[in-house]
Amino acid sequence: MNQYLRDRLPPLENPDPSMWVDEAIWGHRYHDEQNPWLIFLEFLNVYVQEDGKGRAFEEEGGFNTLRYKPARRLHLRNLLFNNPKISYISEQSVSDPYLWSAWEKEMRSAQGLVDPRFSYLKTRFQGFRDFSEIVSLFRSTSLEVNTNKRWSSKFVFPYGKDCLYEDLNKDAKTNDRNFFGRTGEMLYLILSRSKNKALLRQHFAKHLIFQDSRWNRIGRALQPDNEDDSGSELGKAFLPYPSHPCYDALAEDWISILALGMPGYDSLPHLVNIAAFHLVQYQLRVARDVASVSEPFKLICEVVAPKKTLVREISCELYQQNNLLSSQAITAYIDAVANSDEWRFAMTQPGAFVRCKNILRDKMLWGDDYEGASNPDDLLNELRLSAKKRHQQHVAHIHRNYGREIGLVSKRGTVKLRYAPNDDFLKALIFANVDKRMELNQFLKLLWERYALILGDREAEEILPKGDFDKKAFQANARRLEQRLASLGLLKRLSDGCAYVLNPYARREE
Repeated sequence: MNQYLRDRLPPLENPDPSMWVDEAIWGHRYHDEQNPWLIFLEFLNVYVQEDGKGRAFEEEGGFNTLRYKPARRLHLRNLLFNNPKISYISEQSVSDPYLWSAWEKEMRSAQGLVDPRFSYLKTRFQGFRDFSEIVSLFRSTSLEVNTNKRWSSKFVFPYGKDCLYEDLNKDAKTNDRNFFGRTGEMLYLILSRSKNKALLRQHFAKHLIFQDSRWNRIGRALQPDNEDDSGSELGKAFLPYPSHPCYDALAEDWISILALGMPGYDSLPHLVNIAAFHLVQYQLRVARDVASVSEPFKLICEVVAPKKTLVREISCELYQQNNLLSSQAITAYIDAVANSDEWRFAMTQPGAFVRCKNILRDKMLWGDDYEGASNPDDLLNELRLSAKKRHQQHVAHIHRNYGREIGLVSKRGTVKLRYAPNDDFLKALIFANVDKRMELNQFLKLLWERYALILGDREAEEILPKGDFDKKAFQANARRLEQRLASLGLLKRLSDGCAYVLNPYARREE
């Protein structure tokens, strides 16, 4: 058993879930409905609150004691997402005072505010039509602007701390965990336990989203001065391991991207993709260790070909195998309890059922609602069924959903899912790993050693059985990758016959 599994932290006191299995293995909580951008936004909400208290990336109260109060910013959100008549009013051929008056009358029904008043805006804009254009422009740059989500679950692009807020219910009165499901809090804890958190904190302090940028000032201008709208205290996130290699790898990748000094907010999409990729890596690697999988971890990627290839077949098969890992981990975790000395001893004692039920209550917070036969074996079987059913609701979909969102997993050209990285995902990998030009074969080797990604023949030959390996198929796959990167301006073949991967934001070589 890996050392980090031996160091697993105990459950939270009075946690929300009625079963502690997924949480004990990976944390509280992975949520498949929270896409990578929403994970990042929730993370930023935690970071700015903790940084404002001078304790960013520090768990001062001990492991899993995170508590914070994110902003609500109800004036801003009503203006952007609950303001349907502003364009209609601005088109009226009447005086400016009338436009303001008519609009303010409409906004008296703004939700979530005790006394909705927006008169402060008159002194901040030259006229109502200018104000309307600013609102329209700001709204157009919001994340998922065209979704049918309720207005209280739509989010501004993270231009700065004055544009960050929590997810709320439909009445904008209480916090909602539907789209901010604590995965962003888990991400914060992951980085807080990384070895390079101090250096990461330094890079964050220099980034535009934590400076008072022009766009952030516009967002602040749409809100009243000194608005105290912090919500209720949040937290109760749980990360089961004090340390893990995935924690450090994520922090290293983020530091590498931030160190490039990309202009404006260009680095954010790459931070988002890399974060979600490491969350997938974390889930799969932990699942493998819990389930005691001995085969080397690998993600064989097809660079999409016009016709079916052996690489595609292997990738499809491997994707399906990896997709089952989390369910295997659930079974293995419960079996480990059933095979423990504590359980075996309880089975031999008077009142074995009660003793076994108490073990499950202590370790998995489960058993109080059990109504089956008073038999330890039936009790354990019911736990297995309940845990697997619960797992299939959300956590089992992380590998697929996050993989598709970041461009690692795709059905393109086939009916089956497999690993087929798109351009954005490849860019994120390059920006996180190439600080100066790097020979293509060296880059492919790095991807294998660091992420278990296989795209070329050398790495495939090293790891695949001889019956599954076709050198020409993987060489063709590497050539397609070379062509893709060259078309993106991220690779150049020089006169010495070597192809070099390039990072346009990296420092120039002497």
